[in-house]
Amino acid sequence: MMTQPLILSPRYRLDDEITWLEGIDPSRRYWLAVNGDRQSRVVVPGLCVSSSQELKDAILEFRGLQPQETMVIKRPFGKLTIHCVNVNCYAIEGRVKSALTWHLFDKETLESLLLTSHPEWVPSQRDIELGRKLLELAFEQPAYAV
Repeated sequence: MMTQPLILSPRYRLDDEITWLEGIDPSRRYWLAVNGDRQSRVVVPGLCVSSSQELKDAILEFRGLQPQETMVIKRPFGKLTIHCVNVNCYAIEGRVKSALTWHLFDKETLESLLLTSHPEWVPSQRDIELGRKLLELAFEQPAYAV
């Protein structure tokens, strides 16, 4: 018996007709509309670096991935794991309605997302609002006493 719904993940590309990228907040999290559906939104951690050299190293590591290899990017809270599924097909894990989901990307699209971690990248006002929205959601969570 299946308790979680089956979630189909498309392969996101920069030239898609559907709008799947809602934005990239200042802490470099990627806001995705699953299958272009704004009601099914997911926020996945992105690459966050403190220097141009760190960015260069991460991009070179990404470009060197071979099928079946993974790249783990550690963040202060959590991590980003990029799976090289096959030639020009990469996956980032996320959760949609509590179900583990792989969001598939072509190489050009994922590299473009990673490049937004450049220390001089400036988020748009809309992207800043996404960051504020995430903070608001965090304050709505119950506090636990130890």
